[in-house]
Amino acid sequence: MSPYWAIFSGRLRMLLQYRTAALAGLGTQVFWGLIRVMAFEAFYRSSDAPVPLSVGQTADYIWLSQAFLMLLPIRLDSEIRAMVRSGSVAYELVRPLHLYSLWYARTVASCLAPTALRCIPLLLIAFFLFDMGLPATPGAALAFSLTMISALLLAAALSNVLNITLLWTLTGEGMAHIAQVATFLFCGMIVPLPLFPDGVQTVLNYSPFAGLMDLPFRLYIGHIPAEDVGGVLLRQIGWTAGFIAFGRWLLRRGTRVLVTQGG
Repeated sequence: MSPYWAIFSGRLRMLLQYRTAALAGLGTQVFWGLIRVMAFEAFYRSSDAPVPLSVGQTADYIWLSQAFLMLLPIRLDSEIRAMVRSGSVAYELVRPLHLYSLWYARTVASCLAPTALRCIPLLLIAFFLFDMGLPATPGAALAFSLTMISALLLAAALSNVLNITLLWTLTGEGMAHIAQVATFLFCGMIVPLPLFPDGVQTVLNYSPFAGLMDLPFRLYIGHIPAEDVGGVLLRQIGWTAGFIAFGRWLLRRGTRVLVTQGG
């Protein structure tokens, strides 16, 4: 495991150097967080109908979604894309390492570094300036922490599948756009999943996207009891294992037919 740990830690240290870009993105995310909170507050005030989440819970959910935006599998690895387009991906195939594990280690670091740079300062701003609440209970805080670690592994597994599709699509823009729309809609980034119609929630709660944001965030705000963390982790781990297995199969299939620079 030491080569993969070295790849992960080296890439993580490299990506943590992009602090200026993170600062620019932080300002954008705070702005959109305020817009979304105000929009939902307006919806709540316009109706007296019972809702599954209180205004405070919804606001906390929104700030969490802004803080962990960069965790979502909506981007392709630009270096892998460049290697595929130039043909230098062939060098990846001759390394004495398992290619899927190599790319997965890179992807975990690529998900973690930008998230770490943005989430901590954004959460501090939300706590001190916009009255964001703390986790509902100490148990909720622990459950949230565990499920966010699992969400990182799930996000990396999904992102790695997107990276592997570059063996067929080269640019990958189409796949990235499809992934972005599906992820934003079904993970709770646009609308918290408890606000969807009941019939739709049954499907969405068991989709892989719910494990990226919605389920951990609902543990944080107390909408899901901390005692149910085992079921949430089981769903996340199950989907992660499934996407890893699918990614390994897809990569084997892709490398068998890969042609670089005309053969």
